[in-house]
Amino acid sequence: MAKIAIFIGAHLCTAPRPQKEALTLAQAGHSVTVYGIWFDPQLVERDRTLIQTLPYRFEPILDFRPLPSQRWQRLGVRLPARIARERFRRWGQFSPELLGYGARAMLRRALRENADLTIVHSEAGLWAGVELLKRGLRVGVDFEDWFSEDLLPSAQKTRPIAQLRQLEQTLAQRCTYALTTSETMAAAMAEAYHAPPPTVVYNAFPRAEGVAPLSHAPRCNPPSLHWFSHTIGPGRGLETLFAALPLVQSPVEIHLRGHYPDSSSSWMEPLIPEDWRSRLTLHPLVSNAELPLRIADHDIGLALETPFCRSRQHTITNKLFQYLQGGLAVIATDTEGQREALGQAPGAGTLIAPDDPAALAAAIDAYVGHPETLVIAQQAAYRAAQEHLCWEAQTGRLIETLEQAIAPSLHSQPSLGGILPTSASV
Repeated sequence: MAKIAIFIGAHLCTAPRPQKEALTLAQAGHSVTVYGIWFDPQLVERDRTLIQTLPYRFEPILDFRPLPSQRWQRLGVRLPARIARERFRRWGQFSPELLGYGARAMLRRALRENADLTIVHSEAGLWAGVELLKRGLRVGVDFEDWFSEDLLPSAQKTRPIAQLRQLEQTLAQRCTYALTTSETMAAAMAEAYHAPPPTVVYNAFPRAEGVAPLSHAPRCNPPSLHWFSHTIGPGRGLETLFAALPLVQSPVEIHLRGHYPDSSSSWMEPLIPEDWRSRLTLHPLVSNAELPLRIADHDIGLALETPFCRSRQHTITNKLFQYLQGGLAVIATDTEGQREALGQAPGAGTLIAPDDPAALAAAIDAYVGHPETLVIAQQAAYRAAQEHLCWEAQTGRLIETLEQAIAPSLHSQPSLGGILPTSASV
């Protein structure tokens, strides 16, 4: 049995991939603890409900909720981050606070725990992971996103992109336990960093209980389109959807699910065609346990990723696998990652060119105007999710990668001098 520490940069309930990783490793007999960060009171309650039945532990390494008792903790977290951003803006000085809250706290806790393997998931975790490598600890990394390649060019000016790339390259080259989300992402990262390709573990989900495929007709009348993301906002393909709606000839309802901040309201409302407003419904976020059933209430899932960067071009997002799991026909933009996924689910979906409203409208009409075609696609989606695009099909690779990483022959780390970024004080 190995002692495994997994570090994430937020609440456990908002991190489905680390949840599945921790559960799989715990069920394989290892002692697993996930370390996260608390900042939202509602999400804290979800975390507390979630961890009651889990075979692994969860601990927050930072807690800066907007509560009177957390006032000084909140100041102690936010002020260094603000100073770091200003120093980077003025003088280009790097510090780990630029990568998100908790980088130094992750390192301190990881050094104290001295686990057999410490797995990092976030930008802040990249820095902590490299610092642990310097100290001779064994580190794993999950490239859920290609962090240095996940921003618009305009946003890169305010981010420490060069340092992120250096951290990613070090971990890609040195970590035996290295995961990512698609074959195309693994190949691109291996080429960019002159490193072995990370092990591919899809963002798939367990075979859903209580979600059954349809056999004769669409679920809804009129058929229902579903789009899901953690936040309803720009840069997620909704611009293309709203531009496509006036071109759609078939009766259809639109359902969007995600956090809807005030800033999104002022951006989105002017984009919605007037005669579609009554057919558009916004839904709040729900727990990961409830989400499969809510998705399965609909007919067609929209995965409208815009490949404005290499990360978006290569990754396969959660939503696409969740649509398959729920038995939805899928309309997805033709990114390399989404093409890879739908290539393993023949007949389950349609690929369209990114940022093409006319192509999206035609794909919607092709399903909604031909119910028999829609049902065939739904059945193909459900079948693929049950047979091979499910979490159960990923666990063998995950456990094998772990076993290689903690093998006794790997206990001794080669010298890392000269290839790592300059360390900062803990």
